[in-house]
Amino acid sequence: MKILLVTDAWQPQVNGVVTTLVELVRQVQSLGHEVVVIHPAQFRTRPCPGYAGIDLALFPGRRLRQLIDEAQPDAIHIATEGPLGWAARRHCLRRKLPFTTAYHTRFPEMLHVALKVPLSWAYALFRRFHRPSQGVLVPTSGVMDLLRQRGFANLREWTHGVDTALFGFLPEPRACAGLGDLPRPVSLFVGRLSHEKNIQAYLDLDIPGSKVVCGVGPLEASLRERYPDVHWVGALPRRELVEVYGAADVFVFPSLHETFGLVMLEAMSCGVPVAAFPVDGPLQVIADSPGGVMRNDLRQAWSEALKIPRQLARGRALEFGWDRAAELFLGHLVPLAPRRRSPRSRPHTLNEESAVLALQRIQVSQERHPLVE
Repeated sequence: MKILLVTDAWQPQVNGVVTTLVELVRQVQSLGHEVVVIHPAQFRTRPCPGYAGIDLALFPGRRLRQLIDEAQPDAIHIATEGPLGWAARRHCLRRKLPFTTAYHTRFPEMLHVALKVPLSWAYALFRRFHRPSQGVLVPTSGVMDLLRQRGFANLREWTHGVDTALFGFLPEPRACAGLGDLPRPVSLFVGRLSHEKNIQAYLDLDIPGSKVVCGVGPLEASLRERYPDVHWVGALPRRELVEVYGAADVFVFPSLHETFGLVMLEAMSCGVPVAAFPVDGPLQVIADSPGGVMRNDLRQAWSEALKIPRQLARGRALEFGWDRAAELFLGHLVPLAPRRRSPRSRPHTLNEESAVLALQRIQVSQERHPLVE
């Protein structure tokens, strides 16, 4: 099968969505399928307002239509709701091509926290984006219930996985050259330094030992200034990230608005137990396993997680193999009928691009008048 994947999140961006999609492509290809990826580097781009390191395609319509027509795929999957996602959606509707989509990130909550966009507005926009999809792939049952309550349809549960070979098990934490000899216990956060990650809940914890933060994002400069005793290591290649995981005693995941939380699996795969709030993401990744602790009191969760044997954390990660995730993904795809690959008359659709432009105006306004941190 020849699969076309359209995504606004791709290398060299560093985030959980990129990690998931890159690994998905690798796994699907290993099963003998061909994957064509359409991504921002194939277009003129501009930085996403407020999110350094994320570039968005500028006016991608014509070039994207050409790439889709040249690919002649057997199935189309639109992975993200950015400019490429909206342009691909519009082209598929014009040509009457079936497609699937995915809900990787809780953007409505992100827009609400960062830009004060009402949740009802943001969910209405994303509901419109996914409405014509033949299947909306959702990473957890909790997010599926949330979207169903918000009026989304055609939802399909799809799990993510972790590379347990790359993120190998360490029975004991070991020193990392990039961190030096830190006082123990070593607590670790990995992720984007942005509003929706709720990282202040971790940084404000009154716990002994050392705190390490691995990641970049719009809050980085202000957080570095406010928390000088924290060890900031920036963004790292994945093989170097493994060394940082291996140095940690506890992984702290403070996010309250997560669709999955791949970094938790990476930490547990290395044998690092997780402390988190009992919310979507941790509820599905940790569940009732002994690989981590969820409490409304994050410090209590941290204290209990510190006592967990590392092999129990590793055992939970082994339950999330990428082979199963890839098979689920393939099973949700909708093949294109040969008769539907030729151009058809344009259907009457609402102007999705105007909705995107409205949100972009809000983002530009935020650039000019940033929120006080």
